[in-house]
Amino acid sequence: MAPWGERLAGVRGVLLDISGVLYDSGAGGGTAITGSVEAVARLKGSRLKVRFCTNESQKSRAELVGQLRRLGFDISEGEVTAPAPAACQILKERGLRPYLLIHDGVRSEFDQIDTSNPNCVVIADAGESFSYQNMNNAFQVLMELENPVLISLGKGRYYKETSGLMLDVGPYMKALEYACGIKAEVVGKPSPEFFKSALQAIGVEAHQHPVRPREMPGEWLKALGGSCPQNPSQKAAYLGARCLLCWVGMASEGTNQKACPVTSTIRK
Repeated sequence: MAPWGERLAGVRGVLLDISGVLYDSGAGGGTAITGSVEAVARLKGSRLKVRFCTNESQKSRAELVGQLRRLGFDISEGEVTAPAPAACQILKERGLRPYLLIHDGVRSEFDQIDTSNPNCVVIADAGESFSYQNMNNAFQVLMELENPVLISLGKGRYYKETSGLMLDVGPYMKALEYACGIKAEVVGKPSPEFFKSALQAIGVEAHQHPVRPREMPGEWLKALGGSCPQNPSQKAAYLGARCLLCWVGMASEGTNQKACPVTSTIRK
């Protein structure tokens, strides 16, 4: 196998995922994954451009960055690409007034958005707010619209916290899609537009081989070659990113090797 220096030849930028790759969320602010603080410091001290790219939708960027800094990470709010601000831009551009099925922790990101007389639904990882009543409210809004619009902040199936595996927004998004006979617009990973916006922020194009760390059921470090059919972030590879498997968090060798053959791996 070629040395890492050769395999990273031509790489100009790194898109780092956060939850499940840098830290596991949970009570007390979560815990940093072993070696991740040091890895980020080394990357930021190198020639590579670094951008943090997350589907986190239970916290505002300010809260997330504050939490990561308390864990020891060198990170600023301006370095984070997240779905809530991108969704707000879409809502403003299209004159949409959402019914918000979201977590209270991210609600401040929507403070400047008109939510009166909703003409769309925005769904995110709402946690305990995924009650029957709230889901049914969202369903009713969509069913009353001539052209229903459902915007989902990501579409992950599940993720890992320190207390165990947690359902993500994807299953709830799919429930509304099925009930209403519609297709959601996904803002965040795996949307190619989301990756493109992160690349634009660091001035790197996909063909310049941005390293793309990401988790799925079994965490992936999207970098160095290939596309992962069962990976929610496979679109990064379609844009030209190389693929690399990172054995952290929920990863298990048997599961990941079957799910996504890759050219390179990183082990704990």
